[in-house]
Amino acid sequence: MVEAKRKKGETFESFVRRFNKRLIQSGKILQFKKIRFHVSDRSRNMIKASKLYGMKTKDRLEYLKKSGRLKEDERKKYRR
Repeated sequence: MVEAKRKKGETFESFVRRFNKRLIQSGKILQFKKIRFHVSDRSRNMIKASKLYGMKTKDRLEYLKKSGRLKEDERKKYRR
């Protein structure tokens, strides 16, 4: 844990700046970011299922577009 005490006569802004500098140098911020933004690996079955779903959706939209059943408003709904 990083500790810093305010020096006598030191302004609050300079104290916070010094504390942040110590925090960055200790590497704690990098550890927090790694934990916070960690993306777990997906299993093969999950990847396969999502690809199949995307292929089915694409095929269905293509069919509806070719047959003229898909209106312009509905096309926008399926876009990401």
